Amino acid sequence: MSMAQPASPLSIASVAQLALSLAAIVALILAVSWVLKRLKLGVPHSRGDIVVIDQLALGARERIVLLQVGGSQVLVGVGSGGVVGLTPLATPIEIKSAPAAPAFADRLRELMKRSQ
Repeated sequence: MSMAQPASPLSIASVAQLALSLAAIVALILAVSWVLKRLKLGVPHSRGDIVVIDQLALGARERIVLLQVGGSQVLVGVGSGGVVGLTPLATPIEIKSAPAAPAFADRLRELMKRSQ
């Protein structure tokens, strides 16, 4: 009588699959953190009386940032050498905000109506 032996849970194939799964999870975590850093989603834009109004990237590490400090606006340059105050603005700049995107529930409801 020859009975087939069950595969060992520590076989080379299962260990390799586990290692690849762990590597994929770590790669996914690193990719999400990189995207959040590039989109600046994890960075707070307001701390009390200082508010980041707008910013413009000039290069890989250089950008110009418009700050609201109390009642006045200040333009600063941010780069690898640090932060440099460029100029306080005599006339505040009004930033026109983009129209708000419809909520997910509204978009889903609209798509479901189309499919019927």
